[in-house]
Amino acid sequence: MTSQPTLTKAGDGPEGSGGPPQGSGLQAGLKNRHLSMIAIGGVIGAGLFVGSSTGIATTGPGILLSYALVGTLVVLVMRMLGEMSAANPTSGSFSAHADRALGPWAGFTIGWLYWFFWVVVLAVEATAGAAILEGWIPAVPQWGWALIVMVVLTATNLASVGSYGEFEFWFAGIKVVAIGAFIVVGGLAVFGVLPGVDSDQAGLSNLTGHGGFLPNGAGAILTGILLVVFSFMGSEIATLAAGESEDPQRAVTKATNSIIWRIGVFYLGSILVVVCLLPWDSEAIAEDGSYVAALDSLGIAHAGQIMNFIVLTSVLSCLNSGLYTASRMAFSLGERGDAPKAFARTSHRGVPRAAILVSVVFGFVAVFFNYKFPDSVFLFLVNSSGAVALFVWLVICFSQLRMRKIIQAEAPEKLVVRMWLYPYLTWLSIAFIVFVLIYMLTDTEHDGRSTMLLTMLVAAVVLAISLVRQRLAGRKAVTAPERDEARVG
Repeated sequence: MTSQPTLTKAGDGPEGSGGPPQGSGLQAGLKNRHLSMIAIGGVIGAGLFVGSSTGIATTGPGILLSYALVGTLVVLVMRMLGEMSAANPTSGSFSAHADRALGPWAGFTIGWLYWFFWVVVLAVEATAGAAILEGWIPAVPQWGWALIVMVVLTATNLASVGSYGEFEFWFAGIKVVAIGAFIVVGGLAVFGVLPGVDSDQAGLSNLTGHGGFLPNGAGAILTGILLVVFSFMGSEIATLAAGESEDPQRAVTKATNSIIWRIGVFYLGSILVVVCLLPWDSEAIAEDGSYVAALDSLGIAHAGQIMNFIVLTSVLSCLNSGLYTASRMAFSLGERGDAPKAFARTSHRGVPRAAILVSVVFGFVAVFFNYKFPDSVFLFLVNSSGAVALFVWLVICFSQLRMRKIIQAEAPEKLVVRMWLYPYLTWLSIAFIVFVLIYMLTDTEHDGRSTMLLTMLVAAVVLAISLVRQRLAGRKAVTAPERDEARVG
């Protein structure tokens, strides 16, 4: 059975110590409001603001179907993950569940791939944030801003899980308020009831005009799926963070049950407003980005700077959560013996310092590669981690098929969250993910094929390391009694 990390409440421990002793495990330092906002903000990544313009330009208004299909898949996968995590909340989340359900090789492989994904994301987001900050204060070079941002958020994560939660509460809060305001203001403009705005381009007619709802054909929906699927990565963060809350089961259940409206409102709602405010083939969408172009069409002053601030907030939120997520996955791997034991040691505040520092060091190395070798080494890192989201979701599906039987046999009362229409929807999700993975191999226009092949290469290497480790561990287990007999003889 997969070990569950030790969890203590902040302030527990010897009298006067102010916390549990060194190495006692993670602390329940996240409050309910932290978990609620982490769950809401987790699905709103910077990719929604930055990457949606490419999807709209490629697919047209039909991009809504691409978002709807991927959103439905994420809802189903999160339901499966919620079922397992509510029964056994752990900082390792799906990696820990895979370890028990499918075997140590699965937990090791998917855990390290997920860690790799997030340390690369650290570099991507740090660079994106630095570019915005340099535009505001050019006296500091871009690499300097990237360094400052990484150092500040590293210090935040090293302080305590509560400080991470507090920063993420406000980062996510700004994103939620901003996108909520965008939907309300944009919606009023679409129906022509926004005072002081004269937008002759806005209207529901944009959904079917300019070549129709699917101007580039139904096949463009699949291309749209490839372009938007990775912007949903991060939905699972709430299940990792729940392991450090006072009531993990309640936190997981709440996050799982709210995923439908979160995706419906923030993704489908905001994209619907964009494609109604502007024709999908507007040059402004391609040149300025979908959300900036939409704000500009309403005559809102300084739309670009407003959106830059929102994107910067999303970038900082992603950086903050990415470092937290990578370190907690490393912590879980350390507890299970799949990483150095130092990763599983915590400070008196319950912070896995070694796991955080190693993660951020790799993040700094990736940032260096981005500046020094952007078109070779860094491009390889980005592409080789690109399909990890789909691999994670696939592992969650197969783990849930096995874990449902285990939970029903050992503790059926823990099934407080149940996957709908089990096992049929689980198998349908598996089929859809496999279909997308295969379709990626045929996509040469948007680098889907190279991304898929490189990710498979990295996954194969990690899997091989896992199998070699298992075999060596098995040999040691067999030869140990023989050595003992020889000593006795």
